[in-house]
Amino acid sequence: MAKEVSIADLKAKLKNVIKRSVYLFRVDCGGCNGCEIEIFGAITPVFDAERFGIKVVSTPRHADILLFTGAMTRAMRLPAIRAYEAAPDPKIVVSYGACAISGGIFHDCYSVWRGTETAFPVDVYIPGCPPTPAATIHGLAMALDLLEQKIKGEQFVETEVTHVTPKYEGVDPDLARAIAREARRLSGYHQGRRIAEQYLQFVKEGDPLTVDQKIKEFIKQEKDPRLAEIILSLHKLYMERVGQYARQQYAKQSKVL
Repeated sequence: MAKEVSIADLKAKLKNVIKRSVYLFRVDCGGCNGCEIEIFGAITPVFDAERFGIKVVSTPRHADILLFTGAMTRAMRLPAIRAYEAAPDPKIVVSYGACAISGGIFHDCYSVWRGTETAFPVDVYIPGCPPTPAATIHGLAMALDLLEQKIKGEQFVETEVTHVTPKYEGVDPDLARAIAREARRLSGYHQGRRIAEQYLQFVKEGDPLTVDQKIKEFIKQEKDPRLAEIILSLHKLYMERVGQYARQQYAKQSKVL
């Protein structure tokens, strides 16, 4: 059995990375303040993030780490970009919480630009809704190691190429995203995901004509009119996308000829 690394060894390694105190500036882009409460918990004496040299500052001009919380709202997008530009290089950008990573439950709201990465590159993601103080310190430890790499200019190249198998083989990823987004819009986040997966199973099984026949049979047999209406709306979107693709391919062939 491999010997577990002790907490003392981890502390020693982290302190070896930190040559001085690291300054952190927090930017709330539009969240529920749940993430802020966990951040404040991380700097209390119970967890004491400052023992690692992590200090919160009041201006991005002094910051080594920019920690963004909440979804990227329209109102806070420009202030967030100004904070990013004001921080000196090298700097680390951290997306903190589900909303900052992807927009969370507000991702398709009219006033939201999804997550932090829509405005500038992100170095570290700390997932959670909200992340715990322990996860916060773990994520900041990862950020500190990245900061050390940026200062020293270290680069790593992966020698092995990993291939990820798509969830729906044979289905265009853009089409799958469009179907999932439309399903969530029509029936909510939880039910929309289930209905989108149900519809994409039909798409995965055959060509457009076969899919069209199966969907029509499904709608005739479905007893829930609400589900039938949503499936029909998704099918209309699918047929529109298939028609656009066919027209694009025909135009390309015409240019070649």
